[in-house]
Amino acid sequence: MDDASLSNAPEFSVTELSGAIKRTMEDSFERVRVRGEISGYRGPHSSGHCYFGLKDQNAKIDAIIWKGVFGRLKFRPEEGMEVIATGKVTTYPGKSSYQIVIDQLEPAGVGALLAQLEARKRKLAAEGLFDPERKRTIPYLPRVIGVITSPTGAVIRDIIHRIEDRFPRHVLVWPVRVQGDTCASEVAAAIAGFNALGDGAIPRPDVLIVARGGGSLEDLWGFNEEIVARAVAAGAIPLISAVGHETDTTLIDFVSDRRAPTPTGAAEFAVPVRSELIALTRTLDARLSGGLFRHVERRRSELRSLARALPGPDALLNLPRQRLDIASHKLPASLRSDLSHRKIALGGLARRISAQSPHARLGRYRERLDGYQARLAAAFENRKARERQQIATGLEQLAATGRRLRRAAAQVRERKATQLASPVTLLATQSPRSGLPRLHERLEASGARLVRVARASLETERQALLRLAGLLNTLGYRQVLARGFAIIRDEAGRAVREAALVKPGMPLEIGFADGSVTAVAGAGLSEPEPKQRAPSKPASKSPAGQGSLF
Repeated sequence: MDDASLSNAPEFSVTELSGAIKRTMEDSFERVRVRGEISGYRGPHSSGHCYFGLKDQNAKIDAIIWKGVFGRLKFRPEEGMEVIATGKVTTYPGKSSYQIVIDQLEPAGVGALLAQLEARKRKLAAEGLFDPERKRTIPYLPRVIGVITSPTGAVIRDIIHRIEDRFPRHVLVWPVRVQGDTCASEVAAAIAGFNALGDGAIPRPDVLIVARGGGSLEDLWGFNEEIVARAVAAGAIPLISAVGHETDTTLIDFVSDRRAPTPTGAAEFAVPVRSELIALTRTLDARLSGGLFRHVERRRSELRSLARALPGPDALLNLPRQRLDIASHKLPASLRSDLSHRKIALGGLARRISAQSPHARLGRYRERLDGYQARLAAAFENRKARERQQIATGLEQLAATGRRLRRAAAQVRERKATQLASPVTLLATQSPRSGLPRLHERLEASGARLVRVARASLETERQALLRLAGLLNTLGYRQVLARGFAIIRDEAGRAVREAALVKPGMPLEIGFADGSVTAVAGAGLSEPEPKQRAPSKPASKSPAGQGSLF
Protein backbone atom coordinates (compact mmCIF):
# COMPACT_ATOMS: atom_id res chain seq x y z
CA MET A 1 0.00 0.00 0.00
CA ASP A 2 1.20 3.52 -0.78
CA ASP A 3 1.52 6.45 1.64
CA ALA A 4 -1.63 8.22 0.29
CA SER A 5 -3.86 5.31 1.30
CA LEU A 6 -2.45 5.34 4.84
CA SER A 7 -3.01 9.13 5.37
CA ASN A 8 -5.61 10.30 7.90
CA ALA A 9 -6.27 13.68 6.05
CA PRO A 10 -9.97 14.16 5.34
CA GLU A 11 -11.17 14.09 1.75
CA PHE A 12 -13.04 17.10 0.26
CA SER A 13 -15.15 17.27 -2.82
CA VAL A 14 -14.45 20.10 -5.25
CA THR A 15 -17.62 21.90 -4.15
CA GLU A 16 -16.77 21.56 -0.46
CA LEU A 17 -13.25 22.87 -1.00
CA SER A 18 -14.48 25.83 -3.09
CA GLY A 19 -17.08 26.70 -0.42
CA ALA A 20 -14.47 26.57 2.34
CA ILE A 21 -12.15 28.89 0.39
CA LYS A 22 -15.06 31.26 -0.27
CA ARG A 23 -16.01 31.46 3.42
CA THR A 24 -12.38 31.96 4.44
CA MET A 25 -11.88 34.89 2.05
CA GLU A 26 -15.18 36.54 2.90
CA ASP A 27 -14.42 36.28 6.64
CA SER A 28 -10.88 37.59 6.23
CA PHE A 29 -11.78 40.45 3.83
CA GLU A 30 -15.30 41.36 4.90
CA ARG A 31 -15.10 44.98 3.63
CA VAL A 32 -12.12 46.57 1.88
CA ARG A 33 -11.27 49.76 -0.03
CA VAL A 34 -9.23 49.24 -3.19
CA ARG A 35 -7.57 51.93 -5.28
CA GLY A 36 -6.91 51.09 -8.90
CA GLU A 37 -7.51 51.82 -12.58
CA ILE A 38 -10.66 50.57 -14.38
CA SER A 39 -9.73 48.07 -17.10
CA GLY A 40 -11.91 46.24 -19.61
CA TYR A 41 -15.06 48.32 -18.95
CA ARG A 42 -17.68 47.84 -21.69
CA GLY A 43 -20.72 49.30 -19.98
CA PRO A 44 -23.58 47.46 -18.28
CA HIS A 45 -24.32 43.91 -19.36
CA SER A 46 -27.71 43.03 -20.85
CA SER A 47 -28.69 41.94 -17.32
CA GLY A 48 -27.80 45.39 -15.90
CA HIS A 49 -24.72 44.21 -14.01
CA CYS A 50 -21.21 45.57 -14.77
CA TYR A 51 -18.13 43.37 -15.11
CA PHE A 52 -14.62 44.85 -15.38
CA GLY A 53 -11.25 44.80 -13.63
CA LEU A 54 -9.17 46.97 -11.27
CA LYS A 55 -5.43 47.02 -11.90
CA ASP A 56 -2.24 48.77 -10.89
CA GLN A 57 1.34 48.32 -12.00
CA ASN A 58 1.71 44.72 -10.79
CA ALA A 59 -1.69 43.07 -10.30
CA LYS A 60 -5.29 42.94 -11.41
CA ILE A 61 -8.52 41.87 -9.71
CA ASP A 62 -11.93 41.20 -11.23
CA ALA A 63 -14.75 43.51 -10.10
CA ILE A 64 -18.56 43.36 -10.21
CA ILE A 65 -21.19 46.06 -9.69
CA TRP A 66 -24.68 44.66 -9.33
CA LYS A 67 -27.57 46.32 -11.18
CA GLY A 68 -29.11 47.95 -8.08
CA VAL A 69 -25.79 49.43 -6.93
CA PHE A 70 -24.95 50.71 -10.43
CA GLY A 71 -28.16 52.78 -10.53
CA ARG A 72 -27.20 54.54 -7.28
CA LEU A 73 -23.67 55.56 -8.33
CA LYS A 74 -22.98 59.30 -8.36
CA PHE A 75 -20.98 59.01 -11.58
CA ARG A 76 -20.53 56.49 -14.36
CA PRO A 77 -17.26 54.52 -14.54
CA GLU A 78 -15.13 54.89 -17.64
CA GLU A 79 -12.23 52.97 -19.13
CA GLY A 80 -8.87 54.04 -17.65
CA MET A 81 -10.35 56.05 -14.74
CA GLU A 82 -8.60 55.76 -11.39
CA VAL A 83 -11.17 55.05 -8.68
CA ILE A 84 -11.51 53.95 -5.06
CA ALA A 85 -13.83 50.93 -4.81
CA THR A 86 -15.44 49.79 -1.55
CA GLY A 87 -16.83 46.27 -1.22
CA LYS A 88 -16.13 42.72 -0.13
CA VAL A 89 -13.80 40.10 -1.58
CA THR A 90 -15.35 36.81 -2.59
CA THR A 91 -14.67 33.92 -4.93
CA TYR A 92 -16.36 32.52 -8.00
CA PRO A 93 -16.21 28.71 -7.77
CA GLY A 94 -17.10 28.29 -11.46
CA LYS A 95 -13.68 29.66 -12.49
CA SER A 96 -11.65 29.16 -9.28
CA SER A 97 -11.01 32.93 -9.18
CA TYR A 98 -11.51 35.68 -6.66
CA GLN A 99 -13.22 39.03 -7.21
CA ILE A 100 -14.48 42.12 -5.43
CA VAL A 101 -18.19 42.96 -5.28
CA ILE A 102 -18.33 46.78 -5.25
CA ASP A 103 -20.87 48.62 -3.06
CA GLN A 104 -19.48 52.14 -3.51
CA LEU A 105 -17.33 53.71 -6.22
CA GLU A 106 -15.76 57.14 -6.16
CA PRO A 107 -13.06 58.82 -8.23
CA ALA A 108 -9.60 58.88 -6.79
CA GLY A 109 -9.44 62.60 -6.01
CA VAL A 110 -10.46 65.74 -7.83
CA GLY A 111 -7.90 65.11 -10.55
CA ALA A 112 -9.84 62.10 -11.78
CA LEU A 113 -13.06 64.11 -11.99
CA LEU A 114 -11.29 66.85 -13.91
CA ALA A 115 -9.80 64.31 -16.29
CA GLN A 116 -13.26 62.81 -16.86
CA LEU A 117 -14.68 66.30 -17.39
CA GLU A 118 -12.01 67.14 -19.95
CA ALA A 119 -12.66 63.88 -21.80
CA ARG A 120 -16.38 64.62 -21.99
CA LYS A 121 -15.67 68.19 -23.08
CA ARG A 122 -13.47 66.99 -25.95
CA LYS A 123 -16.07 64.43 -27.02
CA LEU A 124 -18.96 66.92 -27.12
CA ALA A 125 -16.81 69.57 -28.78
CA ALA A 126 -15.90 67.09 -31.51
CA GLU A 127 -19.63 66.52 -32.11
CA GLY A 128 -20.16 70.29 -32.56
CA LEU A 129 -22.28 70.92 -29.45
CA PHE A 130 -20.12 73.92 -28.47
CA ASP A 131 -20.07 75.64 -31.88
CA PRO A 132 -21.00 79.35 -31.79
CA GLU A 133 -23.27 78.84 -34.82
CA ARG A 134 -25.61 76.76 -32.63
CA LYS A 135 -26.09 79.54 -30.07
CA ARG A 136 -29.58 81.07 -30.15
CA THR A 137 -30.41 84.69 -29.38
CA ILE A 138 -32.02 85.38 -26.01
CA PRO A 139 -35.40 87.17 -26.47
CA TYR A 140 -35.27 90.84 -25.51
CA LEU A 141 -38.53 90.81 -23.53
CA PRO A 142 -39.87 87.28 -22.98
CA ARG A 143 -43.48 86.77 -21.94
CA VAL A 144 -42.82 83.61 -19.88
CA ILE A 145 -39.55 82.62 -18.17
CA GLY A 146 -38.92 79.00 -17.14
CA VAL A 147 -36.58 78.43 -14.16
CA ILE A 148 -35.07 75.00 -13.41
CA THR A 149 -33.69 74.95 -9.85
CA SER A 150 -34.41 73.84 -6.31
CA PRO A 151 -37.70 75.32 -5.01
CA THR A 152 -36.39 75.66 -1.44
CA GLY A 153 -33.08 77.42 -1.99
CA ALA A 154 -32.22 81.10 -2.05
CA VAL A 155 -31.52 80.96 -5.79
CA ILE A 156 -35.16 80.97 -6.88
CA ARG A 157 -35.95 83.86 -4.52
CA ASP A 158 -33.05 85.91 -5.91
CA ILE A 159 -34.15 85.27 -9.50
CA ILE A 160 -37.83 86.14 -8.87
CA HIS A 161 -36.89 89.23 -6.83
CA ARG A 162 -34.52 90.45 -9.54
CA ILE A 163 -37.11 89.91 -12.29
CA GLU A 164 -39.75 91.79 -10.26
CA ASP A 165 -37.37 94.72 -9.77
CA ARG A 166 -36.35 94.96 -13.42
CA PHE A 167 -39.45 93.94 -15.38
CA PRO A 168 -42.19 91.72 -13.90
CA ARG A 169 -42.78 88.66 -16.05
CA HIS A 170 -44.62 85.36 -15.71
CA VAL A 171 -42.17 82.87 -14.11
CA LEU A 172 -42.62 79.07 -14.22
CA VAL A 173 -40.51 77.00 -11.79
CA TRP A 174 -39.70 73.34 -12.47
CA PRO A 175 -38.43 71.96 -9.15
CA VAL A 176 -35.40 69.65 -9.36
CA ARG A 177 -32.61 68.42 -7.12
CA VAL A 178 -29.45 70.40 -7.83
CA GLN A 179 -27.14 67.93 -6.06
CA GLY A 180 -27.01 64.19 -5.70
CA ASP A 181 -27.44 61.04 -7.74
CA THR A 182 -30.69 62.08 -9.50
CA CYS A 183 -29.68 65.68 -10.21
CA ALA A 184 -28.61 65.12 -13.83
CA SER A 185 -31.65 63.06 -14.83
CA GLU A 186 -34.10 65.53 -13.21
CA VAL A 187 -32.47 68.56 -14.88
CA ALA A 188 -32.50 66.83 -18.28
CA ALA A 189 -36.14 65.84 -17.82
CA ALA A 190 -37.07 69.43 -16.85
CA ILE A 191 -35.42 70.85 -19.99
CA ALA A 192 -37.19 68.29 -22.19
CA GLY A 193 -40.49 68.93 -20.38
CA PHE A 194 -40.39 72.69 -20.94
CA ASN A 195 -39.59 72.16 -24.63
CA ALA A 196 -42.51 69.72 -24.94
CA LEU A 197 -45.10 72.24 -23.73
CA GLY A 198 -47.59 73.46 -26.31
CA ASP A 199 -50.48 75.92 -26.46
CA GLY A 200 -52.25 74.46 -23.44
CA ALA A 201 -53.15 75.67 -19.97
CA ILE A 202 -49.46 76.01 -19.08
CA PRO A 203 -47.76 78.49 -21.45
CA ARG A 204 -44.52 77.54 -23.12
CA PRO A 205 -41.54 79.61 -21.86
CA ASP A 206 -39.67 81.92 -24.21
CA VAL A 207 -36.39 81.46 -22.32
CA LEU A 208 -35.07 78.95 -19.75
CA ILE A 209 -32.75 79.52 -16.76
CA VAL A 210 -30.89 76.61 -15.14
CA ALA A 211 -29.59 77.93 -11.80
CA ARG A 212 -27.75 76.68 -8.71
CA GLY A 213 -25.60 78.23 -6.00
CA GLY A 214 -21.92 77.64 -5.53
CA GLY A 215 -20.31 74.43 -4.31
CA SER A 216 -17.46 71.99 -4.74
CA LEU A 217 -16.72 70.08 -7.92
CA GLU A 218 -18.49 67.03 -6.52
CA ASP A 219 -21.56 69.12 -5.62
CA LEU A 220 -21.78 70.56 -9.15
CA TRP A 221 -21.04 67.25 -10.86
CA GLY A 222 -24.66 66.67 -11.87
CA PHE A 223 -24.37 69.61 -14.33
CA ASN A 224 -21.29 67.97 -15.90
CA GLU A 225 -23.20 64.86 -16.95
CA GLU A 226 -23.50 64.14 -20.65
CA ILE A 227 -27.28 63.67 -20.43
CA VAL A 228 -27.70 67.30 -19.31
CA ALA A 229 -25.50 68.67 -22.11
CA ARG A 230 -27.36 66.70 -24.76
CA ALA A 231 -30.75 67.79 -23.40
CA VAL A 232 -29.68 71.45 -23.68
CA ALA A 233 -28.41 70.90 -27.24
CA ALA A 234 -31.63 69.13 -28.29
CA GLY A 235 -33.94 71.83 -26.88
CA ALA A 236 -35.52 74.54 -29.03
CA ILE A 237 -35.96 77.17 -26.26
CA PRO A 238 -32.95 79.49 -25.64
CA LEU A 239 -31.28 78.63 -22.32
CA ILE A 240 -29.20 80.64 -19.82
CA SER A 241 -26.93 78.67 -17.46
CA ALA A 242 -26.23 80.10 -14.00
CA VAL A 243 -24.57 77.25 -12.09
CA GLY A 244 -22.22 78.10 -9.23
CA HIS A 245 -20.24 81.27 -8.76
CA GLU A 246 -18.40 83.21 -11.43
CA THR A 247 -15.26 81.06 -11.07
CA ASP A 248 -17.16 77.77 -11.35
CA THR A 249 -17.37 76.20 -14.80
CA THR A 250 -19.56 73.23 -15.68
CA LEU A 251 -20.29 71.38 -18.91
CA ILE A 252 -23.72 72.99 -19.27
CA ASP A 253 -22.05 76.42 -19.56
CA PHE A 254 -20.46 75.43 -22.89
CA VAL A 255 -23.66 74.05 -24.42
CA SER A 256 -26.06 76.78 -23.21
CA ASP A 257 -26.86 79.79 -25.37
CA ARG A 258 -25.51 82.20 -22.72
CA ARG A 259 -23.68 81.80 -19.42
CA ALA A 260 -24.40 84.01 -16.44
CA PRO A 261 -21.86 84.40 -13.61
CA THR A 262 -24.60 84.15 -10.95
CA PRO A 263 -28.33 83.37 -10.81
CA THR A 264 -29.01 87.10 -10.32
CA GLY A 265 -27.01 87.81 -13.45
CA ALA A 266 -29.15 85.29 -15.32
CA ALA A 267 -32.28 87.24 -14.32
CA GLU A 268 -30.64 90.43 -15.59
CA PHE A 269 -29.85 88.75 -18.92
CA ALA A 270 -33.44 87.50 -19.22
CA VAL A 271 -35.33 90.82 -18.86
CA PRO A 272 -34.37 94.49 -19.29
CA VAL A 273 -34.92 97.27 -16.67
CA ARG A 274 -38.49 98.51 -17.00
CA SER A 275 -37.75 102.11 -15.99
CA GLU A 276 -34.82 102.29 -18.40
CA LEU A 277 -36.98 100.77 -21.14
CA ILE A 278 -39.75 103.33 -20.46
CA ALA A 279 -37.21 106.19 -20.51
CA LEU A 280 -35.69 104.85 -23.70
CA THR A 281 -39.16 104.49 -25.24
CA ARG A 282 -40.04 108.09 -24.33
CA THR A 283 -36.73 109.33 -25.73
CA LEU A 284 -37.28 107.42 -28.95
CA ASP A 285 -40.88 108.67 -29.13
CA ALA A 286 -39.71 112.28 -28.75
CA ARG A 287 -37.05 111.76 -31.40
CA LEU A 288 -39.62 110.15 -33.70
CA SER A 289 -42.12 112.99 -33.21
CA GLY A 290 -39.46 115.65 -33.84
CA GLY A 291 -38.17 113.83 -36.89
CA LEU A 292 -41.68 113.42 -38.27
CA PHE A 293 -42.48 117.11 -37.71
CA ARG A 294 -39.25 118.16 -39.43
CA HIS A 295 -39.94 115.80 -42.31
CA VAL A 296 -43.46 117.21 -42.81
CA GLU A 297 -42.16 120.80 -42.72
CA ARG A 298 -39.46 119.98 -45.24
CA ARG A 299 -42.01 118.35 -47.55
CA ARG A 300 -44.37 121.31 -47.18
CA SER A 301 -41.56 123.73 -48.14
CA GLU A 302 -40.64 121.59 -51.14
CA LEU A 303 -44.31 121.52 -52.21
CA ARG A 304 -44.53 125.32 -52.10
CA SER A 305 -41.40 125.61 -54.23
CA LEU A 306 -42.76 123.15 -56.77
CA ALA A 307 -46.15 124.94 -56.85
CA ARG A 308 -44.45 128.22 -57.74
CA ALA A 309 -42.58 126.52 -60.59
CA LEU A 310 -45.74 124.94 -62.07
CA PRO A 311 -47.38 126.64 -65.13
CA GLY A 312 -50.98 128.00 -65.03
CA PRO A 313 -54.10 126.09 -66.18
CA ASP A 314 -54.34 127.94 -69.54
CA ALA A 315 -50.71 127.16 -70.36
CA LEU A 316 -51.35 123.51 -69.56
CA LEU A 317 -54.48 123.30 -71.78
CA ASN A 318 -53.22 125.21 -74.85
CA LEU A 319 -51.18 122.35 -76.27
CA PRO A 320 -53.92 119.71 -75.76
CA ARG A 321 -56.47 122.04 -77.42
CA GLN A 322 -54.20 122.39 -80.45
CA ARG A 323 -53.76 118.63 -80.73
CA LEU A 324 -57.54 118.19 -80.50
CA ASP A 325 -58.18 120.63 -83.35
CA ILE A 326 -55.66 118.90 -85.63
CA ALA A 327 -57.13 115.50 -84.82
CA SER A 328 -60.71 116.64 -85.53
CA HIS A 329 -59.54 118.03 -88.90
CA LYS A 330 -57.91 114.69 -89.85
CA LEU A 331 -60.75 112.51 -88.61
CA PRO A 332 -63.01 112.45 -91.78
CA ALA A 333 -60.12 111.52 -94.09
CA SER A 334 -58.97 108.86 -91.64
CA LEU A 335 -62.49 107.42 -91.46
CA ARG A 336 -62.75 107.18 -95.26
CA SER A 337 -59.31 105.55 -95.54
CA ASP A 338 -60.15 103.08 -92.81
CA LEU A 339 -63.45 102.26 -94.53
CA SER A 340 -61.75 101.53 -97.84
CA HIS A 341 -59.19 99.30 -96.13
CA ARG A 342 -61.92 97.41 -94.39
CA LYS A 343 -63.82 96.94 -97.72
CA ILE A 344 -60.69 95.49 -99.32
CA ALA A 345 -60.18 93.15 -96.38
CA LEU A 346 -63.84 92.13 -96.50
CA GLY A 347 -63.54 91.34 -100.23
CA GLY A 348 -60.53 89.13 -99.57
CA LEU A 349 -62.46 87.32 -96.87
CA ALA A 350 -65.41 86.85 -99.21
CA ARG A 351 -63.15 85.30 -101.89
CA ARG A 352 -61.62 82.97 -99.30
CA ILE A 353 -65.08 81.96 -98.11
CA SER A 354 -66.29 81.31 -101.65
CA ALA A 355 -63.16 79.21 -102.30
CA GLN A 356 -64.08 77.08 -99.30
CA SER A 357 -67.73 76.62 -100.31
CA PRO A 358 -69.07 73.02 -100.74
CA HIS A 359 -69.44 73.35 -104.53
CA ALA A 360 -65.86 74.56 -104.97
CA ARG A 361 -64.46 71.84 -102.72
CA LEU A 362 -66.57 69.19 -104.53
CA GLY A 363 -65.17 70.35 -107.88
CA ARG A 364 -61.60 70.11 -106.61
CA TYR A 365 -62.25 66.61 -105.24
CA ARG A 366 -63.76 65.58 -108.63
CA GLU A 367 -60.64 66.81 -110.46
CA ARG A 368 -58.37 64.91 -108.07
CA LEU A 369 -60.47 61.75 -108.55
CA ASP A 370 -60.18 62.01 -112.35
CA GLY A 371 -56.42 62.38 -112.04
CA TYR A 372 -56.24 59.31 -109.79
CA GLN A 373 -58.27 57.30 -112.35
CA ALA A 374 -55.96 58.28 -115.20
CA ARG A 375 -52.87 57.42 -113.18
CA LEU A 376 -54.41 54.08 -112.15
CA ALA A 377 -55.17 53.16 -115.79
CA ALA A 378 -51.62 54.04 -116.88
CA ALA A 379 -50.15 52.02 -114.01
CA PHE A 380 -52.35 49.05 -114.94
CA GLU A 381 -51.16 49.17 -118.58
CA ASN A 382 -47.51 49.41 -117.46
CA ARG A 383 -47.99 46.45 -115.13
CA LYS A 384 -49.47 44.36 -117.94
CA ALA A 385 -46.58 45.26 -120.30
CA ARG A 386 -43.98 44.30 -117.64
CA GLU A 387 -45.69 40.96 -116.98
CA ARG A 388 -45.80 40.19 -120.76
CA GLN A 389 -42.11 40.99 -121.03
CA GLN A 390 -41.33 38.77 -118.01
CA ILE A 391 -43.32 35.88 -119.54
CA ALA A 392 -41.49 36.25 -122.86
CA THR A 393 -38.14 36.35 -121.13
CA GLY A 394 -39.04 33.23 -119.10
CA LEU A 395 -40.06 31.38 -122.25
CA GLU A 396 -36.77 32.27 -123.95
CA GLN A 397 -34.82 31.11 -120.90
CA LEU A 398 -36.83 27.87 -120.82
CA ALA A 399 -36.11 27.30 -124.51
CA ALA A 400 -32.40 27.96 -123.98
CA THR A 401 -32.40 25.53 -121.04
CA GLY A 402 -34.06 22.90 -123.26
CA ARG A 403 -31.45 23.41 -125.94
CA ARG A 404 -28.64 23.05 -123.40
CA LEU A 405 -30.24 19.87 -122.07
CA ARG A 406 -30.59 18.45 -125.57
CA ARG A 407 -26.95 19.22 -126.32
CA ALA A 408 -25.92 17.59 -123.03
CA ALA A 409 -28.05 14.53 -123.85
CA ALA A 410 -26.43 14.29 -127.27
CA GLN A 411 -22.96 14.47 -125.72
CA VAL A 412 -23.88 11.80 -123.20
CA ARG A 413 -25.23 9.57 -126.00
CA GLU A 414 -22.02 10.00 -127.95
CA ARG A 415 -19.90 9.04 -124.91
CA LYS A 416 -22.05 6.07 -124.17
CA ALA A 417 -21.99 5.01 -127.82
CA THR A 418 -18.22 4.82 -127.78
CA GLN A 419 -18.13 2.84 -124.50
CA LEU A 420 -20.99 0.35 -124.77
CA ALA A 421 -22.79 -1.06 -127.72
CA SER A 422 -25.81 -2.23 -125.88
CA PRO A 423 -26.72 1.27 -124.65
CA VAL A 424 -26.37 2.48 -128.27
CA THR A 425 -28.83 -0.08 -129.45
CA LEU A 426 -31.16 0.83 -126.60
CA LEU A 427 -30.92 4.54 -127.37
CA ALA A 428 -31.47 3.83 -131.06
CA THR A 429 -34.69 2.03 -130.29
CA GLN A 430 -35.93 4.84 -128.00
CA SER A 431 -36.67 8.40 -128.94
CA PRO A 432 -34.36 11.19 -127.54
CA ARG A 433 -37.26 13.07 -126.03
CA SER A 434 -38.29 10.12 -123.81
CA GLY A 435 -34.75 9.70 -122.26
CA LEU A 436 -34.07 13.40 -121.72
CA PRO A 437 -35.41 13.60 -118.09
CA ARG A 438 -33.39 10.59 -117.00
CA LEU A 439 -30.23 12.05 -118.51
CA HIS A 440 -30.95 15.33 -116.77
CA GLU A 441 -31.21 13.57 -113.39
CA ARG A 442 -27.95 11.69 -113.98
CA LEU A 443 -26.25 14.96 -114.95
CA GLU A 444 -27.40 16.60 -111.70
CA ALA A 445 -26.20 13.62 -109.65
CA SER A 446 -22.78 13.74 -111.35
CA GLY A 447 -22.52 17.50 -110.60
CA ALA A 448 -23.38 16.90 -106.91
CA ARG A 449 -20.73 14.16 -106.65
CA LEU A 450 -18.21 16.44 -108.33
CA VAL A 451 -18.96 19.19 -105.79
CA ARG A 452 -18.57 16.76 -102.87
CA VAL A 453 -15.28 15.46 -104.24
CA ALA A 454 -13.98 19.01 -104.74
CA ARG A 455 -14.96 20.01 -101.20
CA ALA A 456 -13.33 16.89 -99.70
CA SER A 457 -10.12 17.53 -101.65
CA LEU A 458 -10.13 21.19 -100.58
CA GLU A 459 -10.60 20.21 -96.90
CA THR A 460 -7.72 17.70 -97.16
CA GLU A 461 -5.41 20.36 -98.64
CA ARG A 462 -6.50 22.84 -95.93
CA GLN A 463 -5.70 20.38 -93.12
CA ALA A 464 -2.28 19.68 -94.68
CA LEU A 465 -1.60 23.40 -94.95
CA LEU A 466 -2.57 23.90 -91.26
CA ARG A 467 -0.18 21.10 -90.22
CA LEU A 468 2.65 22.66 -92.22
CA ALA A 469 1.86 26.09 -90.69
CA GLY A 470 2.00 24.60 -87.18
CA LEU A 471 5.30 22.89 -87.97
CA LEU A 472 6.65 26.18 -89.33
CA ASN A 473 5.62 28.02 -86.17
CA THR A 474 7.37 25.35 -84.08
CA LEU A 475 10.63 25.03 -86.06
CA GLY A 476 10.81 28.45 -87.78
CA TYR A 477 13.41 30.99 -86.82
CA ARG A 478 10.78 33.64 -85.98
CA GLN A 479 9.90 31.71 -82.84
CA VAL A 480 13.57 31.96 -81.84
CA LEU A 481 13.53 35.71 -82.55
CA ALA A 482 10.45 36.10 -80.32
CA ARG A 483 12.50 34.75 -77.37
CA GLY A 484 14.98 37.66 -77.63
CA PHE A 485 17.43 36.54 -80.34
CA ALA A 486 18.22 38.48 -83.53
CA ILE A 487 19.44 37.61 -87.07
CA ILE A 488 22.10 39.70 -88.83
CA ARG A 489 22.25 40.02 -92.62
CA ASP A 490 24.69 41.76 -94.96
CA GLU A 491 23.88 44.04 -97.89
CA ALA A 492 22.98 41.09 -100.10
CA GLY A 493 20.52 39.78 -97.55
CA ARG A 494 22.69 36.78 -96.60
CA ALA A 495 22.83 35.71 -92.98
CA VAL A 496 26.13 36.52 -91.19
CA ARG A 497 27.04 33.43 -89.18
CA GLU A 498 30.58 34.34 -88.01
CA ALA A 499 32.10 37.51 -86.52
CA ALA A 500 35.14 37.15 -88.79
CA LEU A 501 32.94 37.96 -91.80
CA VAL A 502 32.08 41.44 -90.42
CA LYS A 503 34.40 44.27 -91.51
CA PRO A 504 34.54 47.79 -89.92
CA GLY A 505 32.07 50.13 -91.63
CA MET A 506 30.14 47.25 -93.13
CA PRO A 507 26.38 48.00 -93.36
CA LEU A 508 24.28 45.40 -91.61
CA GLU A 509 20.59 44.67 -91.14
CA ILE A 510 19.50 43.35 -87.70
CA GLY A 511 16.20 41.48 -87.77
CA PHE A 512 13.97 41.10 -84.72
CA ALA A 513 10.64 39.38 -84.20
CA ASP A 514 8.62 42.52 -84.95
CA GLY A 515 10.82 44.18 -87.63
CA SER A 516 14.39 45.03 -88.61
CA VAL A 517 16.80 47.96 -88.20
CA THR A 518 19.95 48.97 -90.11
CA ALA A 519 23.37 49.33 -88.44
CA VAL A 520 27.04 49.87 -89.34
CA ALA A 521 29.81 47.70 -87.93
CA GLY A 522 32.29 49.65 -85.78
CA ALA A 523 36.07 49.49 -85.62
CA GLY A 524 38.12 47.62 -83.04
CA LEU A 525 36.28 44.34 -83.32
CA SER A 526 37.69 41.67 -81.08
CA GLU A 527 39.08 38.61 -82.70
CA PRO A 528 36.65 35.75 -82.52
CA GLU A 529 37.69 32.99 -80.21
CA PRO A 530 38.45 29.73 -81.94
CA LYS A 531 35.71 27.25 -81.68
CA GLN A 532 36.45 24.47 -79.28
CA ARG A 533 35.64 21.12 -80.64
CA ALA A 534 33.65 19.00 -78.32
CA PRO A 535 35.64 15.97 -77.16
CA SER A 536 34.73 12.98 -79.12
CA LYS A 537 33.21 10.11 -77.34
CA PRO A 538 35.22 6.95 -77.32
CA ALA A 539 33.86 4.42 -79.62
CA SER A 540 31.85 1.91 -77.80
CA LYS A 541 33.13 -1.55 -78.04
CA SER A 542 30.57 -3.84 -79.50
CA PRO A 543 30.60 -7.52 -78.98
CA ALA A 544 32.24 -9.51 -81.62
CA GLY A 545 30.14 -9.93 -84.64
CA GLN A 546 27.70 -7.10 -83.77
CA GLY A 547 27.96 -3.59 -85.24
CA SER A 548 27.24 -0.27 -83.44
CA LEU A 549 23.82 1.30 -83.75
CA PHE A 550 25.27 4.86 -83.77
